[in-house]
Amino acid sequence: MNENIKSLPSRRGLRHRSISARWMVNTLSVAAVLLVVANICIYYFTRRYYYGSAESYIVSEANASQTILARLYDDLSANYSSEVRNMVESFGKKEQMELMSINVDGKVSLSSSGFSPDAEYFMPDYELALKSEDGLGIYRGEDNGEKILAVTTIIAKPSSNYSALRFVASLELIDDQINGVMAVSLTVSVFILLVVTFMGVYFVKSICVPLGKIGSTAKKLAKGDFSERIPVVSGDEIGQLSRAFNEMADELENSEQIKNDFISSVSHELRTPLTAIKGWSETLESGYDPETFKKGMKVITGETKRLEQMVEDLLDFSRIQSGHFTLQLTTIDLIAELEDAILIYIDKAKKENISLSYNEPEFMCAVVGDKNRLRQVFINIIDNALKYTEAGGSIEVEAQKTDSAVTVSVSDTGAGIAPDDLPKVKQKFYKANKTKHGSGIGLAVADEIITRHGGTLEIDSELGKGTTVTITLPLKTG
Repeated sequence: MNENIKSLPSRRGLRHRSISARWMVNTLSVAAVLLVVANICIYYFTRRYYYGSAESYIVSEANASQTILARLYDDLSANYSSEVRNMVESFGKKEQMELMSINVDGKVSLSSSGFSPDAEYFMPDYELALKSEDGLGIYRGEDNGEKILAVTTIIAKPSSNYSALRFVASLELIDDQINGVMAVSLTVSVFILLVVTFMGVYFVKSICVPLGKIGSTAKKLAKGDFSERIPVVSGDEIGQLSRAFNEMADELENSEQIKNDFISSVSHELRTPLTAIKGWSETLESGYDPETFKKGMKVITGETKRLEQMVEDLLDFSRIQSGHFTLQLTTIDLIAELEDAILIYIDKAKKENISLSYNEPEFMCAVVGDKNRLRQVFINIIDNALKYTEAGGSIEVEAQKTDSAVTVSVSDTGAGIAPDDLPKVKQKFYKANKTKHGSGIGLAVADEIITRHGGTLEIDSELGKGTTVTITLPLKTG
C-alpha cells in the first residue's frame, strides 16, 4: 500500500493547464500541421502542372521544328542553311520563347531576339543533346540569374553554322503565377486558422464557463451553502450535467434539511423520555407511596421501551447504510406473524378508544422470510396507525391471497398525509407530522425489509381522511 501511495503523483507536481489552453494548443497544432502539408502539396502539384505545361509546349515546338527541318532536308532543291536561318530570324513566337541556332563549335550563331549571347554561354541542355539524351533542363542564366527552361534539338543535316536549334523560355512569369497561387493558399490557410481559433474559443467557452460555474458552485456546496444553482442554457451534455448537478444540489439541500430536522427531532425525542425517567426517578428516590411507585414505574418502563425502539431503529438504519443488514430466511406463516403483531396493540387500542378490527383469514400463507423482521414491519405499520388516529377512530387490518402473492393492508381513519409529503414519507429521517413522536426512519427501515423480501410497500393517503398501507409479498413456490 505504501508503494502505491508513493507512486501517486503529488498535487504540487501536477501542471495546471486549463482545458481551453490544452484544447487550443492541440487543435491549432493539428490544424497548422495539416495546413502546412496542404500548402506543400499545393505548391508541388501547382509547380508540376505549370512547369509540365511549359515543358510540353516547348518540347512540342522543338519537335515541330525538327519535323520541318527533316522535310527541308529531304527536299534537295531547298537551300537548307538559308531555310534554317530564315526559321530563326522569322520565328513567330518570340513573345513566348527565344530560338537560337548553335554552330558546330557549340556557340550560338544566331538568335530570334537579334542578340547573340557571350561566347562562354552556359548551355548544359546542348551537352545533353550531343550525348543523345533528353536535351531539356531548367537553369538560371549566368548573366542575370533569370530562371529559364531550355531544350536543344540536333539538326538532321548540320552545317558549320547550324548544327542544333535551342528553344529557351523564361520561367519568371510562371513563377509569378505559382507565387500568386501560393499567396492565395497561404491567405486561405491563415483565414482557416483564424476561423478555427474563433470557433475554438467560442466552443471552449461554451464548455469551460459552465464547468467553471459548476466548480465554484461545488465549492459553495462543500462549505454548506446549498442556495446556488447552475443555469441550464442548453440541452447538450453540459446542459444535462448542469441539470444533474442542480438535482444533486436539491437532494443535498433536502438531505441537509432532513438531517437537521432529524437531529432536532431525535434530540426532542430523547429529551422527553429522559426527562420523564429522570423526574420519576428523583420522585421515587425522595420517598413514595405504593400508588406513586406503581405510576412512576409504569412511566419509566414505557419511556424506556420508547428509547429502546428508537435505538433499534437507529441501529437498523446503520446496518442498512453499512451493508450489514441481514435476514434470517426460513419458511414461515405470514398470517401468524401478523396476528402476533396485532395482539400487541389490542389493549392499547382499547385504552385509546380506537377500534382495531381484523378479519382473521382461514388460509395459511407460506412465505420465505425473516419472521422477526416481518413482525417488526407489521408492528411499525400498526403503531403508526394508532399514533396518527384520534380517539373514536378506527383501524382495519386485512389479508388477501392470490395464486402468487399475499397482500396485507392496514387502513386507518387518522390525520392522513399531505400530497406533497406522500412521496417522501419512506425517505430516511423524513417526518410528515413533526408533532408526533418518532425518529422518522421506521417506514424507511420497513420499506427496506419488504424490498429485500422481494415485495412492495405502498402508501395511499388523503389528508384528513386516513391512510392505507399495503404490503405485498410473494408466496413460497414449490
